[in-house]
Amino acid sequence: MAHDDNTADKNAAERDAAREKTGEGTAARDAARTFTVEVERLLAEAAAAMSAAADASSLESARIEFLGAKSGRLKAVQKLLGQLGAADKPAGGRRFNELKQALAACFEAAEARLAGAARGLPPIDVTLPGVARRLGRHHPITLTIRRVQQIMGRLGFESVEGPEVEDQWHNFDALAIPPEHPARDPLDNFYLAVAKGHSPLLLRSQTSTVQIRVMEARKPPLRIISLGRVYRPDTADATHYPMFHQVEGLCVERGTTMAHLKSVLRFFASSFLGGDVHVRFRPSFFPFTEPSVEVDMEWGGRWVEMGGAGMVDPAVLAAVGYDPEQVSGFAFGLGVERIAARRHGVADIRDFYRNDVRFLEQFR
Repeated sequence: MAHDDNTADKNAAERDAAREKTGEGTAARDAARTFTVEVERLLAEAAAAMSAAADASSLESARIEFLGAKSGRLKAVQKLLGQLGAADKPAGGRRFNELKQALAACFEAAEARLAGAARGLPPIDVTLPGVARRLGRHHPITLTIRRVQQIMGRLGFESVEGPEVEDQWHNFDALAIPPEHPARDPLDNFYLAVAKGHSPLLLRSQTSTVQIRVMEARKPPLRIISLGRVYRPDTADATHYPMFHQVEGLCVERGTTMAHLKSVLRFFASSFLGGDVHVRFRPSFFPFTEPSVEVDMEWGGRWVEMGGAGMVDPAVLAAVGYDPEQVSGFAFGLGVERIAARRHGVADIRDFYRNDVRFLEQFR
């Protein structure tokens, strides 16, 4: 503040010196003082009048009084500019422009206040504390998918996506599932009617279809995970739902073995569920892997089946143009709802889709 006062005093002294030099003297000082007083008075009275205006008519009267083009008080102050000495005119011009802008802002604020009152809105008191907006949260399934992507990304797996409406080649044929296989039964899939003469499409029953599409487009080495919705006409219960989410991993490289698969799944389980989780593998059968295993995870004293895994069948590699003699790979598939339920202690996966805000607000 002291610095500002010194600057103002210096400017005033310079103007006084300029007045003396030009011979303006006392008359010029009096004109500058009068101009300053009138500017301050006009600004204070205009702000008070416009703030007190109770309706559009009284605001218009205030506008004419202070801003009127012919006889407004601002016009009178403008005339005082002509009486300023040469040394005071630059500063006076700047002050006059500031006055015009301040009066216009007062008028606009009064207009907005009256418009809000006309719509039934209360006047805004900016000194009051604000009301925090209620923000939504990510769904637990979304949080789980992002966590899976983060964990697998540390192992070099790229996240990929694909269509949910599939043809039979990608959903069955390329995965070594022959036409007579029970997995292709109309009662076990959501087939879609299409134009006559075309093979029926279906809602994909597994995200392995994305892996086929990626292998058709790329050459090994590959490390990918596909995450997304899949559809099967299951009866909804605590562990099944006709629409659910899968995460499927695929690694195709030279020299890949079952040991690599087990290491990846153990790393994933311990990273996602914690260091006290245990993983076991039970022999099983899937058309597109050989050998195949079921993957169970024990956490909190209970074993739960999480999905299936195995070494990619050489026939699947050959179907996409890979040479099974040169490369090998492993694949695994896990149910997102199941690992989310284990992670958060949810007993019924149907709770994820009931849209109960009280339930969903627990997750961050």
